[in-house]
Amino acid sequence: MARIPIIVGFIAAATGLLGKGLAAAQEVVLETPTGKLYATLELPATNPPYPVALIHPGSGPTDRDGNSPLLPGKNDSLKLLAEGLAAQGIASLRVDKRGIAKSAGALAREEDVRLESFVEDAAAWLEWLRRDGRFGKRAVIGHSEGSLIGMLAAQRAGADAFVSLAGPGRPLGQILLEQLKPQLPPAMYQEAERVVKELEAGRTVPEASIQLPPQLTAQLFRASVQPYLISLFRYDPAREIGKLSVPVLIVQGTTDLQVSPAEAEALAKGNPKAQKVIIEGMNHVLKRAPTDPQANLAAYSDPKLPLAEGLLEAVVRFLQASL
Repeated sequence: MARIPIIVGFIAAATGLLGKGLAAAQEVVLETPTGKLYATLELPATNPPYPVALIHPGSGPTDRDGNSPLLPGKNDSLKLLAEGLAAQGIASLRVDKRGIAKSAGALAREEDVRLESFVEDAAAWLEWLRRDGRFGKRAVIGHSEGSLIGMLAAQRAGADAFVSLAGPGRPLGQILLEQLKPQLPPAMYQEAERVVKELEAGRTVPEASIQLPPQLTAQLFRASVQPYLISLFRYDPAREIGKLSVPVLIVQGTTDLQVSPAEAEALAKGNPKAQKVIIEGMNHVLKRAPTDPQANLAAYSDPKLPLAEGLLEAVVRFLQASL
């Protein structure tokens, strides 16, 4: 099975009572001029103030828990991360992006979204956390494409620490082409390269002129998503992570089918002061999985599979030292 491009895809529920030693999760809402954004606040069982982390999901229709309707079943990776942090005294806020899951109503048209839209929303959530007296220092944890969004939001809103989980270290246009090359015949790859280069230059490409299979064009380069890709492709994550002066942790798994350990190396070069942790056997959804693609992808749909050993420990250790 071929690798999956990471670009592909774009209430209150109490789990316990604080007074009885159990963490609690509740849904919260952020009002914006274009609609409501929804998130889950996970609180530790201890007394406030708590250190808190904003958890931002990755690309496509990935929701606050780390699940995507493009894949069968759920993996609940970000939910498991939030619960694990709460058990160690760290609060978290995991968000549904504008236009995705319960926040779908905050985006009327796909062609209106830009990467900066998600960055502004994440910065607004960080400001929301800053104003809430229950919370002390704030971190951002960004997964996959959410790593880039998170580091930009951390710059804008003044977060106290940043964690990249399986985040790309090079411009996303380069990574997309790298992932497509082994999957496409040479002529098709050259056409995909032409389209990406146009988007990198800030120019949209008429959908009718794209000489690729209609399904692939619709999935990757449909007209309504091209403005978002233009906004995304202009950023170099290694350059952006270098602008952060707060403590930084870069975490990457060795069996990730979508983001390789080389991306973590690129991020680390961009910010030489950052800590880097490589988790042996961890895949893109933060679960232990083999390199075999079919078995690896099975972990994308198994919510009972725990987070890869060593991930939560590394993140907790970093946050406790930084917040």
